[in-house]
Amino acid sequence: MNISDGVVKVAGAEPPHGAVHAASIWARARARRDRSPRPPGVEETLAGIERRLSLEGAKLLLAWQDSRLVGFTLFAPRSRTLEVFYLAVDPDAWGAGVGSRLLLEVEQHAREMGHETLALWVINDNQRAIRVYERAGWIGTQEVKRDTPQSRPERRFLRRIG
Repeated sequence: MNISDGVVKVAGAEPPHGAVHAASIWARARARRDRSPRPPGVEETLAGIERRLSLEGAKLLLAWQDSRLVGFTLFAPRSRTLEVFYLAVDPDAWGAGVGSRLLLEVEQHAREMGHETLALWVINDNQRAIRVYERAGWIGTQEVKRDTPQSRPERRFLRRIG
């Protein structure tokens, strides 16, 4: 079920409530992406979000459509880039342009902060996310990593805006 064609509005969010909402979206999106019968608990995903929010300059943005929370992004400045650590859309809103809207907001923040390059890591076989990033002008690199030996490979994407 897609959300209606209402306008996507994006606003900054403050912890802890914003982080809990974001963790809930991340859990649902991850479960749908991985075809898991049940999403992981919010507590499981909340720790990673809170860890990234503790970075200096980190910002959490929530996306709303028709008064319903539909997505979020979390990013922070790094030495040479503005890095996107999370970008997730509620599965009920997939295909409604929420991810693209959030990426535009990240780009605007990068410009305001004087960053010319955006960076993120995406699971190598997450074709839905990769298509969104590529449509928004992101370029995949040859850099691949695994967070743990058991985790799926991730590929780095960059977007130059300067």
